[in-house]
Amino acid sequence: MLRATLLIACAFLAIGVTACRNDGAPPLPSYYDNSDRDDVLSGGVRMIPISTPAGEFKVWTKRVGNNPTMKVLLLHGGPSMTHEYFEAMDSYFPGAGIEYYFYDQLGSARSDQPDNDALWTTERFVDEVEQVRIALGLNKDNFCLLGHSWGGILAMEYTLAHQDKMKCVIISNMMASIPDYNQYAALVLADRLDPQALAEIRAMEAAEDFDNPRYMELLIPEHYERHVLRMPYAQWPEPVTRSLNNVNAHIYVLMQGPSEFGARGRLAEWDRTQDLNKINIPTLTIGGRWDTMDPEHMNWMANEVQHGRYLATEGSHMAMYDDQETYMAGVIKFLKDVDSGVF
Repeated sequence: MLRATLLIACAFLAIGVTACRNDGAPPLPSYYDNSDRDDVLSGGVRMIPISTPAGEFKVWTKRVGNNPTMKVLLLHGGPSMTHEYFEAMDSYFPGAGIEYYFYDQLGSARSDQPDNDALWTTERFVDEVEQVRIALGLNKDNFCLLGHSWGGILAMEYTLAHQDKMKCVIISNMMASIPDYNQYAALVLADRLDPQALAEIRAMEAAEDFDNPRYMELLIPEHYERHVLRMPYAQWPEPVTRSLNNVNAHIYVLMQGPSEFGARGRLAEWDRTQDLNKINIPTLTIGGRWDTMDPEHMNWMANEVQHGRYLATEGSHMAMYDDQETYMAGVIKFLKDVDSGVF
């Protein structure tokens, strides 16, 4: 009778009161049990103080869920986009029991936005992530990074500096070399553009006429709708357009350049291809068939790290939207395999 009652209780797991085991043992702590958390009043939100060479600032984070052995910190792209386009995780991670953290990096959206160009370096962002990790109480027994695009660069850099404090890393839709990315854009992606449109784009780039409305007018249908997110721009999901509308354009251009069609800013010479073999924690790389990044390169990355897996999608740079089921299923399987010791 007790066992039958327990099984009936498990049928109501979706309402989030308790999580049940099938061995008749007492219920485990719920995914939504916040009793030991100090962020309950704010719904999981914390403003974390960050020390920098230019002074102290605050960055915004928000926790969802409760899992003592698997906590994922999400690193958004840009640089200086926002956590908002990661809101697609809300449809998948809670059901999988994964605890995860939205996070706006310094200079982005809900975080402080100091006007100091000396702050916008990869090294300082790595130090920022380490301060966030400490503040959130993440450690080698539970801490996984998921970095997308620029966030993938940051995830690689952080892993190379601090992998002894990590459980795993996911590098989503990012190559290990900006020069290789630029070569792929020039030799492969440019060839897919309409020749007349490409000639106009190249002329505006040569003149550095990036504020010309015609520049993005050409790139959106010719490049963004084909390789950034494979949907008509007018149908892009609201969290994506909200994130794009909240981008800090100054930081984006300074570090990345004026568009997603290659990189021109401070990151132009970034390359970690020779250091991937130093990464010894479980690593998932993700690529899309229609990505702005070379999917073959990202498959190669998974073989360069010591314990790697590659997730191939039929999506583009934002495969978490245009091949969502493949993307989420692959990420969740990786996290569960790492957590259970299978990987």
